[in-house]
Amino acid sequence: MFRTLLIANRGEIARRIIRTARAMGLRTVAVYSDADREAPHVREADEAVRIGPPPARESYLNVPAILEAAQKTGAEAIHPGYGFLSEKAEFAAAVEAAGLVFVGPPPDVIRAMGDKVEARKRMAASGVPVVPGTPDGVRSVEEALAAAEAIGYPVLIKAGAGGGGIGMERVDDPAALRERFEAASARAERFFGDGTLFLEKWIDGARHVEVQLAADRFGNVVHLFERDCSVQRRHQKVVEEAPAPNLDPFVQAALLRAAVLGARAIGYENVGTMEFIVDPAGRFYFIEMNTRLQVEHPVTEMITGVDLVEWQLRIAAGEPLPWAQEAIVPHGAAIEVRLYAEDPVTFLPSPGTVTSVRWPEGVRLEAGIEAGTKVTPFYDPLLAKIVVHGATRSEALRRLAAALTETSVEGVKTNLPLLRAIVADRAFVEGRYDTGLIEALKRPASSE
Repeated sequence: MFRTLLIANRGEIARRIIRTARAMGLRTVAVYSDADREAPHVREADEAVRIGPPPARESYLNVPAILEAAQKTGAEAIHPGYGFLSEKAEFAAAVEAAGLVFVGPPPDVIRAMGDKVEARKRMAASGVPVVPGTPDGVRSVEEALAAAEAIGYPVLIKAGAGGGGIGMERVDDPAALRERFEAASARAERFFGDGTLFLEKWIDGARHVEVQLAADRFGNVVHLFERDCSVQRRHQKVVEEAPAPNLDPFVQAALLRAAVLGARAIGYENVGTMEFIVDPAGRFYFIEMNTRLQVEHPVTEMITGVDLVEWQLRIAAGEPLPWAQEAIVPHGAAIEVRLYAEDPVTFLPSPGTVTSVRWPEGVRLEAGIEAGTKVTPFYDPLLAKIVVHGATRSEALRRLAAALTETSVEGVKTNLPLLRAIVADRAFVEGRYDTGLIEALKRPASSE
């Protein structure tokens, strides 16, 4: 096991990684931009290094600065967290070329699964069902129109190099596809450096269900069951829970088998997540793989008792998986909500200074802020994650409703009213919802 770990990230995930690393006896190094000089993760690490000005491209995406920080501090391994450089194969390769350990899968796996078209091909070849769509990227409006006609409307336009819901757009007819194709390609180019698009069939009433996986370099692969991530705005997750409610046991078993099969087929290593959509008839389809720790990993930890960050570090250090599949047994239910600094109606970010906070007691809290924290426009506006566990889903729901009542963040707008509305919504309470839940929900009033 290495002794010093640099965390190439910020906010709540940096604090989360520091917590486990410290428990394992590792020394931690934080990096920060000028905007984060006073951030909690900077104080909590054993050492912190400035890596640049506020814009992410000049700091948290600045590979030479991060590698220099690792060299200066004697770090032997780098954990990328999620977002930023976590799924950049070039970064993983640069870390390894510098003689350091990258806490994640090999660069070639990141590269293959980061290309969504290539990922679909690999999963289809391994026997994992994929959403009907274009087998290759489409680079012209005419090509897209012909493909959409064959697939059948509505279709989703998706970025070939994308992820996290960015650049995803539903179109219902040829006119809409013609109107939006060029803009979607330009957006993909801007966000991912690659304007390639592909099309998938839009499936009505779909649920977004993902499977947590872990694999070591000795060929061992296990799943840690599934999470339901269907509650989304702008195709980005807001609420996640494990296990997925009201999922047919036969569908669940087939889903878990398919996820493990896919991971084995690509020679996966470390912790990762296979994402699927499940239609109302119980048919499921692969949509993408996240080759990193997920934002929603705490709900899996709560039901399994596994520390996924510890597993990441041990696998990266060359150790075998700590547990065999039969030792991983789920207990109860866990739900996570993401608290964002954003208007709950428009979903627009709300930068400013947090003047006061009140957190609930008796829950798992993953927070990147405190009173006095400046929420800048430079980074994702995620403030905190509130996670509850109960012996049953009903118990977890009661605890979550109480926790949201006790939560208060002043100084910036937050989506707290939306979270409270979701938890009180009948479809959510009954566990019979799909990705259209927020759109169907009566929007709460804006919060200051």
